[in-house]
Amino acid sequence: MSSWQPGPNSRALFEQAQKVIPGGVNSPVRAFRAVGGEPYFVARAEGPYVWDVDDNRYIDYIGSWGPMILGHAEPGTIAAVQAAAAGSTSFGAPAAGEVRLAELVCELVPSIDVVRLVNSGTEATMSAVRLARAATARPKIIKFEGCYHGHGDAFLIKAGSGAATFGQPDSPGVTEGVARDTLNARYNDLDSVRSLLEANQGAIAAIIVEPVAGNMGCVPPVEGFLEGLRQLCDQHGALLIFDEVMTGFRVARGGAQERYGVRPDLTTMGKVLGGGLPVGAYGGGAALMNQISPAGGVYQAGTLSGNPLAVAAGLATLGRLRAEPELYQLLEARGARLEAGLRAAAQEAKLPYTLHRVGSMFSLFLVPGPVRCFDDLSGIDKAQFTTLFQGLLSRGVSIAPSAFEAGFISTTHSEEIIDQTIAAYRSLLVELGAA
Repeated sequence: MSSWQPGPNSRALFEQAQKVIPGGVNSPVRAFRAVGGEPYFVARAEGPYVWDVDDNRYIDYIGSWGPMILGHAEPGTIAAVQAAAAGSTSFGAPAAGEVRLAELVCELVPSIDVVRLVNSGTEATMSAVRLARAATARPKIIKFEGCYHGHGDAFLIKAGSGAATFGQPDSPGVTEGVARDTLNARYNDLDSVRSLLEANQGAIAAIIVEPVAGNMGCVPPVEGFLEGLRQLCDQHGALLIFDEVMTGFRVARGGAQERYGVRPDLTTMGKVLGGGLPVGAYGGGAALMNQISPAGGVYQAGTLSGNPLAVAAGLATLGRLRAEPELYQLLEARGARLEAGLRAAAQEAKLPYTLHRVGSMFSLFLVPGPVRCFDDLSGIDKAQFTTLFQGLLSRGVSIAPSAFEAGFISTTHSEEIIDQTIAAYRSLLVELGAA
C-alpha cells in the first residue's frame, strides 16, 4: 500500500516554519504527528477542493474544521468581505453589521434572545462558563471526556479512573485549583452525570456539552441523553450550556438544539457563524445575558469583537442559509449518499467499523460498535488509521489528520465528488481488509 509524502515546496515550508513557529504550526493537529508524516501547506481553496503549494488538488472534508458549509471561497461571502474591507478592517466601535448579525442569530437559534460576539469558540465557552458561575454563585462545572471546548484552563482536564473522580490537569500550566472545579462525566451516560451532581450538591454551576460530539469524531447523543441533561440541570439548579461551535448552523439551521428539540440556557457558537473568518458568540435568555457588562457586572471584552470582516462573512453565510433552507436538504442527501457508500465499502472489505453521521458531519471508525463515548474508541488502531489517511491523500482525498475528528460536507460536494470519495475509500478499505 503506497505511502503519501508532501511535495518539496511543502517540506521546505515546514522546515522553515519550525524555526519560527512552535512545532511549525499554529494549531497542534496540523503538524500531522498523529499520522506519521509532515503536513502539506495550502496555497488556495475553492468549492470542495484545496490545492497545496506543490499544486496537488484534494477533495476537502476538513472544511477549515467545519466553517465552510457553503464551500471554500463562496462568491457571496468573498464579495461581502471585500466590500467590508474597503470601509476598513476594524473599527473598535459599534457598527450596524453587528446588530444585523445578532438579530439573525436570535432569529435562527431557538434558545437565544440576546447574544454577545467574541473572536473565537474558546472565548465563547470561557465567557459562558464565567457567566454561569456568576449567575448561580457556584464554582464547579461538569464536562464530558472526549468533548472539546477550546483551550481554556477549565476545559483542559482529563477524566480520572472513574466518572466521579476529580479531574487532573491535562496540560502544563493548568493549576490544581482549576482542575478541582472541573468534573468529568462519560458522554451519553446520564448516571455518571447524576452521580457527580449528587456528590456535589449546590456546587455545580453548569453542565457544558457538545450536543453532537465532534472532537472524538462524530458521536451523536443517544435517545434521551440531551433531554436527561436538561432535566438534571433543572432539578439541581445548574445551567445547561450547549457548545454549538461545531454544530451551530451545521446540523440544522438552528443547530443541534433545533434538530433534537432541547433548549439549553446558554449556547456557544463559532465556525459557520463567521463564514470562515475568526469569530465566536455566546447567547441565551435576556435575563441571563444582561448580566454581562456593561448591562451587568460580569466582565468580558474584546478589542476586535464584532470585527467588520467577520461580521460581513457571517451575514453572507447565514443570510444564504436562511434564504435557502433547501440547502440543508441537499446536505442531508449528500451525507446519506456518502454514508451508504462507506458502509458498503467497509462491509465489502469485511472490516469491523462504526459509521456515524448527523447531517453533514460524519465519522468512520474502524472499530466495532457501539461508539457512544470516548472509552469506546480505546480500540482504535492508530497505525491502521494512518494507512487510511495517507492512502486517501494519495488518491486526492483530504480528511482530518486525526482518528478523533469529524469530517464535514459542503453544499459544493456534488454527487460525482461524493462518488469519487467512496471509490477512494473502497479501494483502501479492501486493501486493509486483505492485509
